[in-house]
Amino acid sequence: MYAIVEAAGWPIWLLIIASVVALALIAERLAFLRSKNITPPGLLAETVHELKQRGVSEAMLSRLNENSPLGRVFAAGLKNVKSTPQIMKESIEEAGRTVAHELERFLTSLGTIASISPLLGLFGTVVGMIEIFGAQNAAGNTPAVLAHGISVALYNTAFGLIVAVPSMIFYRHFRAKVDSLVIEMEQQAVKLVEIVHGDRR
Repeated sequence: MYAIVEAAGWPIWLLIIASVVALALIAERLAFLRSKNITPPGLLAETVHELKQRGVSEAMLSRLNENSPLGRVFAAGLKNVKSTPQIMKESIEEAGRTVAHELERFLTSLGTIASISPLLGLFGTVVGMIEIFGAQNAAGNTPAVLAHGISVALYNTAFGLIVAVPSMIFYRHFRAKVDSLVIEMEQQAVKLVEIVHGDRR
C-alpha cells in the first residue's frame, strides 16, 4: 500500500484525507439514520394511550423530547394541545424543520467530497503530466522521471474515482433516506393532531 502511495506522489494525500473524512461521515450517518432511532415503531400509539390516560404532563413532554426526533415533533405539538389544530400543526412544522435539518447534517460535506474527489484526481493527473514534460533535459527524457510522472497521473485519477463513486452512492442513499423519514414523521404528526382533536380515532 505504501508503495502505491509513494508511486502516486504527494497529491494522493489530499485524496487520502478526503477518503478518511468520507468514511467517517458515512459511518456516522449509517449509525444515526436508522428508522428505529428516528421514528420508533409504536411511539404514536404509546403517546396517544398516555394522552388519553393521564393527559399532557411535563414528564411526558420531557420523555418525548429525549426519546427520538419524532418524539421531539410530538412534544412540540402536545405543548399546544389546548390550542386550535392550526396552531398545533404550525408548532409541529417548526419542530419538523429543525429535526429535518439535524437529519441532513454532514450530507453537504459528503456530497462535496463526492464532487471534488474527481477534481483532486485530475489535479494529481496534471501534476504527473507536469513532471513528465518537466523531465526534458539536454540528454533527452529521463525514463525514471517519466515513469514516476505517469504513475502520479494514473494513480491519482483512479483513486479520485474510487473515493468519488462510493461517496456519491451513499450521499444519494442518505438523501433518499432523510426524505423518507421526514415524510413518515409528517404523516404520524398529522395523525396525532387528528386524534387529539377528535378527527380520527
